[in-house]
Amino acid sequence: MLDWPIHAFIVMLGLSGGLAVGSGLVALLTVLDLIPRLAQIAYAYSLSIWFETAVISGAVYWTFADFFDWKLSLAGITSQIAVGLLNGIFVGLLAAALTEVLNVFPILAKRIHLSDYLVGLVMAMVLGKTLGSLLDWLWYQW
Repeated sequence: MLDWPIHAFIVMLGLSGGLAVGSGLVALLTVLDLIPRLAQIAYAYSLSIWFETAVISGAVYWTFADFFDWKLSLAGITSQIAVGLLNGIFVGLLAAALTEVLNVFPILAKRIHLSDYLVGLVMAMVLGKTLGSLLDWLWYQW
């Protein structure tokens, strides 16, 4: 009897979450000009359409992979290392483009009066991200 309100609530919750995440991604890519900045860093202005196509294709592919519960099985350790390396390169390039656009760390250090400890601040962020990822992979995923 109360199934349809629950299902309607779940649909509305899913749509609103998707809109929020999608809006955040679009705002990140357009307002901060990450794709043009990445093309500038890579000296590849003429290839910027490929950067845009890769981002859109990746978002669409992984959306379908999540919805349809696609699994990717990698046979050997070499292929797993290659995929991990490519993921690390992607995250590193995206983070580099974002920090270069915003100058996040110097502004943050200046505002909280930690300019003398900028290296420590960056290392704390890196170690925190690494520890959080390891806890997620080794503890919560199993």
